[in-house]
Amino acid sequence: QVRLVESGGGLVQAGGSLRLSCAASGSIFRINAMGWYRQAPGKQRELVAQITGSTTINYADSVKGRFTISRDNAKNTVYLQMNSLKPEDTATYYCNTEGLKFGIAGGFTPFGSWGQGTQVTVSS
Repeated sequence: QVRLVESGGGLVQAGGSLRLSCAASGSIFRINAMGWYRQAPGKQRELVAQITGSTTINYADSVKGRFTISRDNAKNTVYLQMNSLKPEDTATYYCNTEGLKFGIAGGFTPFGSWGQGTQVTVSS
């Protein structure tokens, strides 16, 4: 089982910054991708940013130039630095990770896990 623990959400004024963290733990052999999604009330969950491997990074157009995703492989942790926050960034942010975990009978099995979500609220 792979568990994700998120932290760093909160209330901030427009133009402010927040940093989200997500630590993965459990029977992890390898993490292939780590990322952040968000879901606002009444809207579908959307990709915010994702790191695949060590160097491939994708951002939603709406956050390019404002958000930065980074990863600490030694700690199985992904971060999202959010600057110049806007009210439209208000949402519940979810961490997601995919990779391989140790199988019960040996070998490896793929996994995909979601965090519990952390609320980000940006006031105007």
